[in-house]
Amino acid sequence: MPDTDAQTLLTLYPAMGSLKALLPRLKTMQVPAGTALFRELETCQGFPMVLSGEVRVSRSAANGRELELYRVLPGEMCLVSSAGLFAGQPLTAHGVTTCETTLTLLSPPDFQLALTDNDFRSFVLGLFASRMADLTALIEAIAFQRLDSRLASTLLGHGQQVRATHQALADELGTVREIITRLLHRFERDGLVELSRECITIRDSAALRAIAAMSTK
Repeated sequence: MPDTDAQTLLTLYPAMGSLKALLPRLKTMQVPAGTALFRELETCQGFPMVLSGEVRVSRSAANGRELELYRVLPGEMCLVSSAGLFAGQPLTAHGVTTCETTLTLLSPPDFQLALTDNDFRSFVLGLFASRMADLTALIEAIAFQRLDSRLASTLLGHGQQVRATHQALADELGTVREIITRLLHRFERDGLVELSRECITIRDSAALRAIAAMSTK
């Protein structure tokens, strides 16, 4: 690993500071957007540490639908990979880069060795707990929140224009494209948004916030 990447790694993952002996074994990977880093039912190849970019982790159903579980940003941890390494079981989701991404992998043997270090173990368990809280919130949203409320909430907070396809929104919300398209057209008829190719322009953010606040089905 080049010195500049090693410094970035230590800045983003300070728990690696007491494990510098492992750094010469790490290799930096630069991959383009849309690269599948791991797939469901595969054996985990290592503990990924993201230096730049983003990884989208999703679960697929037999009918082809996807549910986004979370995204891994620089300095964060992949729960699915960690669980696979802890349990020695196949991966339960797949990870795809959303943009050009730089990362490195701590091999399974080195991951087990790193866990003997108190700082690294505390770091992993802390992020593990944080990811579990995020997934609990996701389950609660799917189980108890109306889909139009969740869609309105997703559209807010990205400025006046949201650049995303209907399929991408459906994947993020764990539903099908046709339902998202129907809801977006309803929002457009009500004057809340304006639709164009891969772009949604917010016209009435206050009304969207009101819909987002209606959290029960």
